[in-house]
Amino acid sequence: MSDALKDKMKIAITAAIIGLFIWFLVVSPMITFHRNEKKVEEAAKRYFDLYSNELPTGERVKTVSLITLYDKAFMKEDVYIPYTKKTCSVNDSWVKVRKVNGEYKYYTYLKCGVLNSTVDHKGPEIKLYGDEEMTVNRGEKYKEPGVKSVVDNSDGKMSLESVTVKGKVDTSEIGTYDVQYVAFDSLSNKTVVTRTVTVVQKLGPTVKKATGNVDYYVGDADNNYIYFSNMLFRIIGSNGNNVKIIADKDIANVNYEGIDEWFKYYEKHLTDEAKKLIVKSKYCDMGLSKGTTDTTQCNHYGTEKNFGLISIDEINKATPKGENSFLMPETVSWIANIKNAEEAYTVIVFSESATEYSKKHNYGVRPVITIDGETLIKSGDGTEEKPYILTDYKKVKKNTELNKRYPGEYITYGGVTWRIIETNSDGTTKVICDEELADGDNYLTFADPEGLKNHIYNPEKKDNVGYFVNNHSSEYIDTGYFVTHEIKVPIYEKEPMYKKEVETKKYTVKLSAPNMYEMFSASPAKTFVESYGLINSSKDAIENPGVDNDGVVLYSYESTNYQYGVRPVAYFDKRVVINGGKGTENSPFKVEK
Repeated sequence: MSDALKDKMKIAITAAIIGLFIWFLVVSPMITFHRNEKKVEEAAKRYFDLYSNELPTGERVKTVSLITLYDKAFMKEDVYIPYTKKTCSVNDSWVKVRKVNGEYKYYTYLKCGVLNSTVDHKGPEIKLYGDEEMTVNRGEKYKEPGVKSVVDNSDGKMSLESVTVKGKVDTSEIGTYDVQYVAFDSLSNKTVVTRTVTVVQKLGPTVKKATGNVDYYVGDADNNYIYFSNMLFRIIGSNGNNVKIIADKDIANVNYEGIDEWFKYYEKHLTDEAKKLIVKSKYCDMGLSKGTTDTTQCNHYGTEKNFGLISIDEINKATPKGENSFLMPETVSWIANIKNAEEAYTVIVFSESATEYSKKHNYGVRPVITIDGETLIKSGDGTEEKPYILTDYKKVKKNTELNKRYPGEYITYGGVTWRIIETNSDGTTKVICDEELADGDNYLTFADPEGLKNHIYNPEKKDNVGYFVNNHSSEYIDTGYFVTHEIKVPIYEKEPMYKKEVETKKYTVKLSAPNMYEMFSASPAKTFVESYGLINSSKDAIENPGVDNDGVVLYSYESTNYQYGVRPVAYFDKRVVINGGKGTENSPFKVEK
């Protein structure tokens, strides 16, 4: 056989192979597809023969979907994507009918994988004036930008009046609103374009409007409550274009000299989203003398930092003469001002002025933070019932693991309310009881035996408050969801100071007393006894320390006989999930395991 003949045979074989590929990959599938189109159309005609009352009148269009033809048994067999066992789309495939020149005309659209009918199945293209995502400030008037054009691939340019606008924007309420633009072409193919309009409220302008020319809240303000890092704060006022806030209550009792170091611990318990809102600022730290505690001016500011304390001038400005102020605490709390190298000032609600104390004493700390004035308010009106909710707030979903939530949130369990101190890498959640344990007015109390010195906290010693907390709390609460854990008892030479313990002792317990330096340990005692016990221990004190009705940490260095209430700290099992509630004081989480 000659080379020329061989070449011709190769070409013929190649052409045959290509032809076979074309047949199997293109021609045969299209033949099958068109047969299926015909089957669907014939089924639709049978449908409208039976349901003739559904046939359209005038220029109207009537549609029957493939799934309806199956459900009504007008299609006996499934139609498949060629060469597969996958059925054609039953929801996106349809037959439309309309009257043309006095006769009904059928339009079949079948979607089978990559194969689609050529009949017009796309709605008109709607173009809008303005952006599809818009932001409007609360209280401003929303002006509808409107429709720029409507063009259909079959009908061409359409009238703007053919577009129906649905949805309203209420600029008096914060939220997200959808405005829909709907159009149909002559074959009743539908297009919906949505414009999302978000009504926002910026924190800075909101505070300036609420406080007027003075830029700070005064007296018993009832419109300055705000959630920050899922914890309740009060707005002090404007700080330039930003906003200064203060924790609603003392977080912990700390010696004055340890506060800046303690702030590092505190910062770790804020959410990452909340940290992004913090603006470093200069806080007043001027010194005072007894004769200047009524000042309303600050004459010295420190370096920029993330956290500070409230100063006496701010308290005085917010406290009209003879009236109360939201800035006056229920407890004895540190303020930013110092007297000298050894003493600093505190305030308390029933005190007429600031009072000086040794910087080595432990008193309440309410962090002051400045946050970005551009921060958006998601909801709320600033009242205690509906505090401002910021963009950092994360809602809870049912069946969320408790260990996915945040410090400061409230939980109801065992007949009492708890607050989250922190979540741990092992999946447990550390919590503190919101108040001392009681059955009605009958508080669980422990009387420290007289004559015993050096009462270091010890849960293994029967005459010790540590043993009493761990072994008797279950008489008042359910502890089934709690797990045993290791605690470290911090022991100090004399009066405790933050991170100045001389040694620690480890024990394994289910329940323990609070550590005065930890989150939410500073609530004043509610019992009629001396205080609730603490885990912090002094080698020099005769008795274990406790927190009294003013939130003050007390130590006994003389022979006496204290009674302690019990405010336990516990760890929730990692399997505990949330099945209700919002995590707030008024709506605490409900949990289950």
